[in-house]
Amino acid sequence: MLKVILADNQAIFRAGAAKVLAVEDDVRIVAQAQTSEQMLMALERFRASVLILSPALVPDLDKVLSAAKQQKTRLVLVAENGEDPGKYLKNGVGGVVFRSVTGSALVECVRKVAKGETWVQDVRSLAEASESDQVGARVRDRLTPRELSIVALIVQGYKNKEIATRLGTTEQVIKNYLRNVYDKVGVSDRLELALFTIHHRILAEAAAAVTAAENPARP
Repeated sequence: MLKVILADNQAIFRAGAAKVLAVEDDVRIVAQAQTSEQMLMALERFRASVLILSPALVPDLDKVLSAAKQQKTRLVLVAENGEDPGKYLKNGVGGVVFRSVTGSALVECVRKVAKGETWVQDVRSLAEASESDQVGARVRDRLTPRELSIVALIVQGYKNKEIATRLGTTEQVIKNYLRNVYDKVGVSDRLELALFTIHHRILAEAAAAVTAAENPARP
């Protein structure tokens, strides 16, 4: 049984990764962490086979690598789309995936890394998939700028009330927008919407660009 810890500050990505891995008979999610402190505690407690970790969660990656080595836990790092994975391949990092990784690729990565192999998502295939993503492009073109902005905030894990505050409207208005978005995208809830967006890079980038333009001064 491959014991896996998921450590990421984006709740949607954690939920999506857990959903994918939980259906595998030989994989067990033993802990999820959204802070570096929770991650280090889980690492010491569960002695997992693999730690899936967002570098953004930890200020000192070398410290985590050292702690993981002591527990004989191998690392899979979650890079942001567009990052160079090569900078992470050091000191025992076993794998690198992007946030747009498919479920099958994530499972393959975890199994390979658990065996001591190195697995890195192909940047070229990622770019080619984005360029040829007709489904993502069609959905992107169906959504209005405001809908794209809401999609981006959903992916970041914001609740309806928080989105309403950021966009200067009411929670009911956001719910109305979301119903329209679900219909246009062909999903039934916010998790499916977030996973669809993450896996269609062309849509994710368009949503992020609209949000950045609308909120240049916000974190």
